[in-house]
Amino acid sequence: MAEHHQVSDSKHKSSLTSAAPYSGNGRSSTAVAERDSMAGAGGGLSGGLSQPAGWQSLLSFTVLFLACLAGFSSRLFAVIRFESIIHEFDPWFNYRSTHHLTTNGFYEFLNWFDERAWYPLGRIVGGTVYPGLMVTAGLIHYVLNLLHITVHIRDVCVFLAPVFSGLTSISTFLLTRELWNQGAALLAACFIAIVPGYISRSVAGSFDNEGIAIFALQFTYYLWVKSVKTGSVFWAVGCCLSYFYMVSAWGGYVFIINLIPLHVFVLLLMQRFSKRVYIAYSTFYILGLILSMQIPFVGFQPIRTSEHMAAAGVFVLLQVYAFLQYLKDRLTKQEFQTLFFLGVSLAAGVVFLSVIYLTYTGYIAPWSGRFYSLWDTGYAKIHIPIIASVSEHQPTTWVSFFFDLHILVCTFPAGLWFCIRNINDERVFVALYAISAVYFAGVMVRLMLTLTPVVCMLAAVAFSSVFEHYLGDDMKRQSPPAEDSSDEDDRKNAGNLYDKAGKVRKHVSEQEKPEEGLGPNIKSIVTMLMLMLLMMFAVHCTWVTSNAYSSPSVVLASYNHDGSRNILDDFREAYYWLRQNTDEHARVMSWWDYGYQIAGMANRTTLVDNNTWNNSHIALTAKRKRGFIKNKLSLKKGKKVTKKSL
Repeated sequence: MAEHHQVSDSKHKSSLTSAAPYSGNGRSSTAVAERDSMAGAGGGLSGGLSQPAGWQSLLSFTVLFLACLAGFSSRLFAVIRFESIIHEFDPWFNYRSTHHLTTNGFYEFLNWFDERAWYPLGRIVGGTVYPGLMVTAGLIHYVLNLLHITVHIRDVCVFLAPVFSGLTSISTFLLTRELWNQGAALLAACFIAIVPGYISRSVAGSFDNEGIAIFALQFTYYLWVKSVKTGSVFWAVGCCLSYFYMVSAWGGYVFIINLIPLHVFVLLLMQRFSKRVYIAYSTFYILGLILSMQIPFVGFQPIRTSEHMAAAGVFVLLQVYAFLQYLKDRLTKQEFQTLFFLGVSLAAGVVFLSVIYLTYTGYIAPWSGRFYSLWDTGYAKIHIPIIASVSEHQPTTWVSFFFDLHILVCTFPAGLWFCIRNINDERVFVALYAISAVYFAGVMVRLMLTLTPVVCMLAAVAFSSVFEHYLGDDMKRQSPPAEDSSDEDDRKNAGNLYDKAGKVRKHVSEQEKPEEGLGPNIKSIVTMLMLMLLMMFAVHCTWVTSNAYSSPSVVLASYNHDGSRNILDDFREAYYWLRQNTDEHARVMSWWDYGYQIAGMANRTTLVDNNTWNNSHIALTAKRKRGFIKNKLSLKKGKKVTKKSL
């Protein structure tokens, strides 16, 4: 009886407690509300940080911010040691064009006829450059002036590449997070912030197209992967806009317009077709094609050059494939197999024959010499010697791979293996990206720049997987993230008897097999080895950046035995002498390497410059220069100079 009364009393108390907020006087409800409001007001920030997700977000933001800061700081060696100055050759033309843009306006820049280049032909600048770099710097300069921050356009140009290196770290973080997980994404952001393969084209003063193009490249790939995973038109349109910015910034956009169609084509071969892929690529190709043709220098190239025909062919093939999939439910199995084989074969044949016919009739331009040189390394030496004469167009040596990537070149194959082992739609993309980038980087030193981002991502996947394996709890260790973006389709079609190509379903015995624990000694040894490798990588990156990639070509330095430094400023002094001691309309004959610097610093007209669009003009200049040298040697020897020798 006592137990019965005790239970009934507890029930009565609980009922009173639960009914208290609804009492007539409202005191209980008011007290509860005041208590909740005080708890919310006093513990908002602390309550958020007390959650694991809050601390994880704060830590990720801190690491990403430090990566951006390290990337910006490591590119300032040249400014600290010398001064804020434009480097190399091409950046001087970009700076001169940007100065003209900010002084005269955008439309004057598009219609600018540069009479100081390629005398007596001249050059129409607006239709022969990728304007994205100039417009970006000019827009930043305009915004700073609106905020009453007085900055010279030269300083904006000098520090533009270091600023965009931080944006590249963020875009690499986003892309790697979509491909693997957040830990690998943070490592990838740190890697690309300081890796020499990217710093070589983005130090302070290197005002060149690649300084902003790698950010556009990575961000376009991120939005493409996002659109494939979600099948959203929103992300596909964002990918098109990023691709438009990439087209306006660098001629390397051809790599994107061939890699994305290759990704779609391989997905079709692997029988991983889905509505998401159809929506993403159809939107990307149509809108991206229209946007890319708005750049004056590109014009109708997307529909009239062989480099863009693969994208058009995959687009047609995708439409036929989607139509056949639509007919699948309306035909018998035998009829569908026959129609599918005939339809795909007919579509591929029609596209191939159409491209051949249009190329033969001259409507589609054949591959350019630079594109041929990527497939045949000896082509440029025979047909276009001026391309082969440039050092950055030479094949890459093994020393260059290690010099620019260090330990990452050894670890990124492991990351590629992890992605292939846990394959899905987006990891097919990164595998194709890695394989194609490795080939092109081996053919040409300059294309090491396109390999560096994917090496950073896959090396980060490898390091992240090792750290997760050896630092995780043995009792709570989980398998690497292998969630397929097409798993949603599989869940909708639960009755499928067959898996998609590339997917391996584990047996029950394999799924239930427990993983053996690792001893603490093994964990400590492996962790210390990984940390030592990362420390050596950071030291190597700092040393290479400081000594190899932070010296402007227009200002040289030499060191004495006691360590003191001598500054050799002969180039700028010579250009200043030309500016002060020659007529304003004088024409200077020089080799094409120095054309941009003479026009930029001496402000004098040149016969040829670094654009190299007219090989015969350069050949005539070289012939005349050779004649002058020959006559000078003849005069020294006392021989007579004839008109024929001139």
